[in-house]
Amino acid sequence: MKISDSMVSAINDQIKAEYDSAYIYLAMSAYFKSAGLDGMAHWMQKQYREEVEHAEKFIDYLYERGARVIIPDVAKPKDNYADALEAFRTAYAHEQYVTSRIYKLVDLAVSEKDYATQSMLQWYVDEQMEEEDNTSSIVSKLEFLGTDKHGIYTVDRELSAR
Repeated sequence: MKISDSMVSAINDQIKAEYDSAYIYLAMSAYFKSAGLDGMAHWMQKQYREEVEHAEKFIDYLYERGARVIIPDVAKPKDNYADALEAFRTAYAHEQYVTSRIYKLVDLAVSEKDYATQSMLQWYVDEQMEEEDNTSSIVSKLEFLGTDKHGIYTVDRELSAR
């Protein structure tokens, strides 16, 4: 069964969102590096690479379905934050946004009875649950610590192990 033009368009749009996400995390990594928070910079660098992989997975899927891939322009991300908490709150909100986008893709696949795309998207649904949980957990820790520099240092060291 041929993938619909509307699904191809929606997935191409999601490819853009994944690359935008990657650049957001790359910019956050640079912010953390400049702030001397190397563990958080490392964590965001890993996040950046994951988002690129997510985009590539969508690209490969469209190729498998014989569809045209459109490589998008990438939006310039914010590159400065008040502190680590603001950056991770932004990351968490962004993951919630990406989850909503994935759910809309699932809704489209269901409405079109595109079972192959529904199957492929299940991986993203599961991945987004993990992404939200990870960023939410870091936000909670940073909220608890407030401005405690020793605690922030500990979280920074913890995140370097990712």
